[in-house]
Amino acid sequence: MKRRHFLQTASIAPVSLAAIPLSASPALAAGNEDRGTSPYGVFDIVASFDGPGPSGIVVLPDGRTFVGFPRHAVNHKGATLGELVKGRVVPYPSKEESLPSSRPDADCLVSIHGMTLDRNGRIWAIDDGKRAGHPIAPGAAKIVCIDPKTNTVVHRIILKAPVLLPNSHMNDLRVSLSHGSAGTVFVTDSSFGTEPALVVVDVATGQGRRVLSQSKAILPEKGFLAIIEGEPRQYLPKKPQLVSGGVDGIAITKDEQRLYFAPLTSRRLYSLPVALLADPMTDDAKLEAAIRDEGEKGVADGLDFDSHDRLYTTNYEHDCILRRDPDGSFKLMLRDPRILSPDGIFASETHVYCTFGQWNRLASFNDGKDRREPPYLLARFPIQAPEAYNALPDTASIKAGTPGD
Repeated sequence: MKRRHFLQTASIAPVSLAAIPLSASPALAAGNEDRGTSPYGVFDIVASFDGPGPSGIVVLPDGRTFVGFPRHAVNHKGATLGELVKGRVVPYPSKEESLPSSRPDADCLVSIHGMTLDRNGRIWAIDDGKRAGHPIAPGAAKIVCIDPKTNTVVHRIILKAPVLLPNSHMNDLRVSLSHGSAGTVFVTDSSFGTEPALVVVDVATGQGRRVLSQSKAILPEKGFLAIIEGEPRQYLPKKPQLVSGGVDGIAITKDEQRLYFAPLTSRRLYSLPVALLADPMTDDAKLEAAIRDEGEKGVADGLDFDSHDRLYTTNYEHDCILRRDPDGSFKLMLRDPRILSPDGIFASETHVYCTFGQWNRLASFNDGKDRREPPYLLARFPIQAPEAYNALPDTASIKAGTPGD
């Protein structure tokens, strides 16, 4: 029986102890409740989605909200990038760009995955260029920068060989405007095969390079095992049982001096100096020597820093979201059975937003059976939890003779 089904039915399905064989010990001992399965924290449902599952998420300071709907798992006919407007997904930046069309792949959006916001308020998105069941066509994989003030594309950087491989999965990205004359983009190629790498692209020239493709900080961990929805799932490259791959989650500190990243199929977190990574003269040997192992962080997909340099990590094994503070300690922010495959994550000044795509339930990981159950959710929770009210007198106020006495 699935853990969720048990949680949903335990309060209404009576258990007969007489039906339990004497040789078996009933798992009903008083005081042995597993508190690790109970919901924790409070979040708001920002949006529910039928149809395509959501991935990348960006929210502007004025509340405008943008969501990516990739096509690499399901080649859907909806918008691959949309703005949420009055209960509708509006194709963004236009119908011509975001909906399927006969336009050349280089001139439209094919499959938007990871997204971020630069310090100038521009949206950056990675288009993995992949339609389910089809190879990546020339011009399809690209980095796109959109100015939401004008709703126009200001940068469109096509990814080509040798930066792009036939089995590339350009998954997520972060941007530093402090490095390079127009900035530098860092992309995680988690790979649809077994050839992941970090991709570094200079915005001004459009030139990119693959780095660290043989590093343990980039590669999926051999023999990896995760418990997902109560089921053991192994990393088997030729017959995947779970959403797996190489370097995936990526985040940059607010001063743009250090980049954090992690393989999807791993529990470890790594980081590198941005200046070293952005320098085209730095070879893999120097980069490898500079990698800092930041320790364990659980199984994460999306990563993002808030303005206090606290790192939020999704966790698809425990249906939760964690926060890693600057001192390396962790805090549980949310846990809920609805947090299925937490994916894209974005920290605004006031809230952390996250999409729950149910990717672990795709048919490709479940012997051909699609186990997803729409709607898919976009949720948020506050950066700072509101303080609890207290009806007791404020001792300090009473002593000072202020209101409240």
